[in-house]
Amino acid sequence: MTDSDPLVSAYASDAELVAEVTVRPRRLAEFIAQHRVRDQLDLLLRGAMGRGSPPDHILLSGPPGLGKTTLANIVAAELGTGIRVTSGPAIERSGDLAAILTSLTEGDVLFIDEIHRIARPAEELLYSAMEDFRVDVVVGKGPGATAIPLDVEPFTLVGATTRSGLLTGPMRDRFGFVAHLDFYAPDELDVLLQRSAKILGVPITSDGSAEIAGRSRGTPRIANRLLRRVRDFAEVRADGTVDRATARAALRVYDVDELGLDRLDRAVLTALVDSFRGGPVGLSTLAVAVGEQPDTVEEVCEPFLVRAGLLARTPRGRVATEAAWRHLGRTPPNGTFGAGGPPGPDLFSAGSQEV
Repeated sequence: MTDSDPLVSAYASDAELVAEVTVRPRRLAEFIAQHRVRDQLDLLLRGAMGRGSPPDHILLSGPPGLGKTTLANIVAAELGTGIRVTSGPAIERSGDLAAILTSLTEGDVLFIDEIHRIARPAEELLYSAMEDFRVDVVVGKGPGATAIPLDVEPFTLVGATTRSGLLTGPMRDRFGFVAHLDFYAPDELDVLLQRSAKILGVPITSDGSAEIAGRSRGTPRIANRLLRRVRDFAEVRADGTVDRATARAALRVYDVDELGLDRLDRAVLTALVDSFRGGPVGLSTLAVAVGEQPDTVEEVCEPFLVRAGLLARTPRGRVATEAAWRHLGRTPPNGTFGAGGPPGPDLFSAGSQEV
């Protein structure tokens, strides 16, 4: 995350990932929420340890910031083995992956983040490593090239992806356990914030953690980030304790409203309502209206706005729902999408219809 990124973005920079290490749970018993996934993983790991063999390969999917990396580290901790961490974009050649695989010791965990972005030659090399614990390294070029088989110590691959639909069928089929992580409920984030505050030494009241939890978009990464920013406010402009009043004042400074919307989110909704009478309007036109790149609007803003029921994607373009009008303090026109069906063509302008 850079200075220009939203405070409520679920993506994190390398520096923030380092900051998160201090508050990450290290055991399954400490992992908050995701009860179904946690129980299934517990059975998988206990069964494998009882047999004395590595567990099946694990695929974790879901939006960013929900704990996929944390779970990968927990798997290694529960097994008592080492972990190697890399990412799909970092593996550009099959040789890069072969070097990693041949350096693993028996029982190690290999964590590949954003595994759907791994290069195709490396992905094909990974197939044999996952199934047969063997890789074929090609030496030379042309007619004189030869394939040298190398044994790989039995290991467990933990893959994480935010775009499971981009995984190839052969790759998905090689995972013995596939889990999807869901967004957290406010009360679960409340418990998480209380735990993080204790680790960070931040005095916090129950109503203060509840206030932050309600604005965290159901995402632990955002909750912990907001806690650190509220802590700064409490230490500089208050008595150091994070209570409801302090949390509200701090988040007002950082432009995070009661629904978790930031400046850019509200700019998107305001442009839809004020400039385009609620829509529909195309993504590129909407991005120009708020002065951002289309991929920023699509990847950072839209997922939460759609999930919160404030924005709808239609074949004709983006549309503000009745809830969006009311959140901005506007009176929605009759027939607004979300108040009785899709918008009629008489309510909106005919321009900028691209999706």
